[in-house]
Amino acid sequence: MTNIIDISNIPDVRDGLTRKERIILYCLKKAQEEMGGRNVPTIMLYGRVVELVDISQEEFQMLLSRMTGIHGGHSRP
Repeated sequence: MTNIIDISNIPDVRDGLTRKERIILYCLKKAQEEMGGRNVPTIMLYGRVVELVDISQEEFQMLLSRMTGIHGGHSRP
């Protein structure tokens, strides 16, 4: 029995971001630069992110929602 720890989901002490969150932000910055600062379609961003990391659409949406503060239309009490 091996004890393998997946450190990719542990927040970095410097900024609190996980590896996947950092990749999303990196891809977003690059895409915005290429598009002249315009908004980046979510599907375009997802396509760039999956080139760098294995992430499901659901996890991507969850991380993106958490980072942007948009929670899928659910109101908080």
